Amino acid sequence: MDQVAALELRSVDLQSARNNQEHHTQEMGLQRLIVRRSQSFTIQLHFDRPFHSGTDYITFVVETGPEPTELLGTRATFLLTQARQGNVWSASDFTIHASSLSVSLFTPANAVIGPYTLKMELSQGPGHSTTHPLGTFILLFNPWSAEDDVYLPSEILRQEYIMMDYGFVYKGHERFITPWPWNYGQFEDDIVDICFEILNKSLHFLENPTKDYSQRNDVVYVCRVVSAMINSSDDSGVLQGNWGEDYSQGVSPLEWTGSVAILRQWAARGGQPVKYGQCWVFAAVMCTVMRCLGVPTRVISNFRSAHNADANLTIDTYYDQHAEMLPTQKQDKIWNFHVWNECWMIRKDLPPGYNGWQVLDATPQQISSGLFCCGPASVKAIREGEVHLPYDTPFVYAEVNADEVVWLLEDGQAQEILAHKTSSIGKEISTKMVGSDQHQNITSSYKYPEGSPEERSVFMKASRKMLGPRRASSAFLHLLGARGFEGPPAQLRLRLARKPEWGQDLLLKLHARRVADRAHPQGPIHLVVHFCAQTLLHNGGTREPLWRQTAHLTLDFGEEIQWPLSLPYNNYKNKLTDEKLIHVSGIAKVEETGRSMLVIKDISLEPPHLSIEVSERAEVGKALRVHISLTNTLSVALSHCTMVLEGSGLISGQLSNDLGTLVAGHTIQIQLDLYPIKAGPRQLQVLISSNEIKEIKGYKDIFVAAARAS
Repeated sequence: MDQVAALELRSVDLQSARNNQEHHTQEMGLQRLIVRRSQSFTIQLHFDRPFHSGTDYITFVVETGPEPTELLGTRATFLLTQARQGNVWSASDFTIHASSLSVSLFTPANAVIGPYTLKMELSQGPGHSTTHPLGTFILLFNPWSAEDDVYLPSEILRQEYIMMDYGFVYKGHERFITPWPWNYGQFEDDIVDICFEILNKSLHFLENPTKDYSQRNDVVYVCRVVSAMINSSDDSGVLQGNWGEDYSQGVSPLEWTGSVAILRQWAARGGQPVKYGQCWVFAAVMCTVMRCLGVPTRVISNFRSAHNADANLTIDTYYDQHAEMLPTQKQDKIWNFHVWNECWMIRKDLPPGYNGWQVLDATPQQISSGLFCCGPASVKAIREGEVHLPYDTPFVYAEVNADEVVWLLEDGQAQEILAHKTSSIGKEISTKMVGSDQHQNITSSYKYPEGSPEERSVFMKASRKMLGPRRASSAFLHLLGARGFEGPPAQLRLRLARKPEWGQDLLLKLHARRVADRAHPQGPIHLVVHFCAQTLLHNGGTREPLWRQTAHLTLDFGEEIQWPLSLPYNNYKNKLTDEKLIHVSGIAKVEETGRSMLVIKDISLEPPHLSIEVSERAEVGKALRVHISLTNTLSVALSHCTMVLEGSGLISGQLSNDLGTLVAGHTIQIQLDLYPIKAGPRQLQVLISSNEIKEIKGYKDIFVAAARAS
């Protein structure tokens, strides 16, 4: 009987378009194979003759990383078999068509993510074999597979937290929450390659490449590496932080509209950190990277967020007798808002019950295991005060739960406690609502209701673990003492008399009402109230006073007085940060007792409104007319206006226009055509900057229809 000629490979079809559709990676393109672990994909092999399963033997080899080994899980060899072998690399379910062979390849749920090479060894029995490269593919985490640690059992949530390539970061102040549109762009052409380049620039990889690669099957490990690499504090990370006022060497954090430009700049410059980022930029870029790698991720804003460097669960703030908020030498601070991420995963490294959302924070605030990174910290563990569980849970617990003690200073000495606030930190914790442009308040997932028995019990449990029993008890007694001092003889409230618009005078009213107290139960009291307004910085600090005023009030029992206050535009003009926040404080001294009372109001100034309209149905490849208008409501001109447009699927990269000067009271109208690139829901982001106002942002949700067949 004649020997059958050796089987020779003529061509291979990785069927990228079909496989990518089935693996939910089609948005990354259809030209190259991008698949998710724990899910089969099919390839087609074309030979010079029909395949004979009894005499032709095929072995597949997959490799990733610098020195692939089977021991470390970065290399696998597996034979062609009729049936799949379980949660291991396998090639099965093959069908023979004339001279071609269709094979289903399966990747295990614990496979290392990353770029792979695929090879095939052909032989006819023992002895001689030939090796053929078949191509490359990229393997990602798989939230669609119940076997994967990132499995998210809801298609609606997967569409939001993996497939949505735009969204909002919430900024501002707990009472003035501002949606900040952001282009995540995780499916743009080169972003997946840049994400793996980020892993390859990490200190873990540089110290031990083979070990680092072998741990890339573990979502907890990958998240920690990314958290460290988004900031540049100890490595060639993506973004350099800047919380000053001088951004002349780079881009102001407020001028970014998406992650794509940042990631591309980092890659193009060989891993030089991009200037500059603050918390919302770090979190938004981390969201892009994690969604791209296949980990369900969302962006979280915590308003009045504590940075408790000494881990004592108390933040001190100081005022002088003229109501000026004073700088502190301590590292502790209360950010107006702080932004981090939550990633969804199973935590096999924790006791049962702590799966689900985990906090990751890429802003460099404190060192964790020798690097500036934070998390993953289980949201459930934070809520229950289980601060002993990894990673960095005590730090995140303090961000949402620390107490604030407000002191009156005289001659540099603390004279009295003006307030001990047990519920002023961790307010309005917000994220984008699923399937909506609205924000969702998720504070209840981080803590029990403020003041409830459960919340205080968790606080004491966390205190004992963080401070030790003795310090926790004394802190609790101090807290009781602070709460126990006699009630004030008047209630004071600062209220806005009209909407606070940038460029206008600010009008406020002090509402003062006399109430009963032990010292003077019925008689009138005399108050001297010092008012002070200061620029409020993002880190919770203030600048020197913009304005001062004093009021002398006499209050009879049961009486309420409204005292008008006016802060002229000229006092704050050119003196605010880009955040446009003003901190107004008042300290009222009761002449009869010598005791002081504090009243505060933070004000967010509204910038001019940007209007965006589209006039017709949006379709791939067809001109879409966009109308943008801006009215300058200020009393001064806006000079050197520039406009930047961005939107994945609508624009490739960014579009920039110089708009010149916009005179006070005038409206600028801009019309332009876009040619949408991808179908589906999209978002156009528009940023107009000027010398006077750094950022006026707007957005428009646009649904793009597929191109009609000609």
